[in-house]
Amino acid sequence: QVQLVESGGGLVQAGGSLRLSCVCSGSIFSIEAMGWYRQAPGKQRELVARITSGGSTNYADSVKGRFTISRDNAKNTVALEMNSLKAEDTAVYYCYADLVLFGTHWGQGTQVTVSS
Repeated sequence: QVQLVESGGGLVQAGGSLRLSCVCSGSIFSIEAMGWYRQAPGKQRELVARITSGGSTNYADSVKGRFTISRDNAKNTVALEMNSLKAEDTAVYYCYADLVLFGTHWGQGTQVTVSS
């Protein structure tokens, strides 16, 4: 069984910062990519950032230059450093992991609320 547990969400004022963390545990052979999606009320879930096992990263255009994704392969963790937060960043943020042999797994989500 694979489990992803997120932490670090909360309420912050516009212009502030938050750091999200996620740890993947359980029956893991190897993790190809990890990352974060988000879903705001009434909107589709969208990719925020992704990082491969080799360290290659992808970001949504809306967060480039403000968010930084990082990963610790030895600990099966991924983090998202979010700076210069805007009201439009308010959403539930979901961690995910693409596992070799075992497919994609998701965390339960953590709420990020940015007050303007």
